[in-house]
Amino acid sequence: MALVFVLLLGLALIAWWLAEPWLRSLRRARLRSQPFPAAWRRILRRRVPQVASLPPDLQLRLKGLIQVFLAEKPIIGCGGLTVTDEMRVTIAAQACLPLLGATRGYYPALRQVLLYPGAFVVNRAVNAPGGVVQDQRRALAGESWVQGQVLLSWEDVRAGAADPRDGQNVVIHEFAHQLDQVKGHANGAPPLATAQAQAVWSRVMQNEFDALQTRVAWGEPGLLGSYAATDPAEFFAVLSELFFEQPRELRAQHPVLYAELAAFYRLEPARWC
Repeated sequence: MALVFVLLLGLALIAWWLAEPWLRSLRRARLRSQPFPAAWRRILRRRVPQVASLPPDLQLRLKGLIQVFLAEKPIIGCGGLTVTDEMRVTIAAQACLPLLGATRGYYPALRQVLLYPGAFVVNRAVNAPGGVVQDQRRALAGESWVQGQVLLSWEDVRAGAADPRDGQNVVIHEFAHQLDQVKGHANGAPPLATAQAQAVWSRVMQNEFDALQTRVAWGEPGLLGSYAATDPAEFFAVLSELFFEQPRELRAQHPVLYAELAAFYRLEPARWC
């Protein structure tokens, strides 16, 4: 009798495992089909002006993505912050911009977003002269963890959304890291469809990254800025900010980079920004 019970339980678990992706897809489709709350629409108009610049079909798609994102990803207040719908919708709208062309599982590794009132302090181990490792305290506006968390400063989230043309957006930056980290680590090379596409991406990004480091050494970082020269992961995240906020400038000054990002995100923001 016990053996029969174990077999039935095993079959039930297998059936659930096989059906779960289908059920999740149905649940997400149902969420996307629901009317977008009027209060959320007002928040978008007030807090995320970039939404108004999207073509109508992408505006509609973005709203569906927001509904799924907020249903699946809890946003937790830290440092005494009480999270409001204004904060949730503002974060979700920016986090979903990179998903407009391809949902990519709605950030499958992400479990939660931790939101602080302003910049938050973290301790980091740094290599000091002489091979000594020291703890260093740093104030950050955002951070993406492989363990399934994104940390954000509401002050910086709000500022990044308010000016969609300044090329600085902490939410897009950190969620680009999430796309990069889906394979378990961030190295500026998010998973692509084919080995050939991955090879082209690696060659283009390495060449442009090396060129940027040379310009930074000469004190002329240009549009990309010096922070993008930190490492390949930051290079990709900064490029993603520029791709969504200053796409025409990126296309004009770095057409090969723009083309790679357009293929990855499956979007052409230079046509509608």
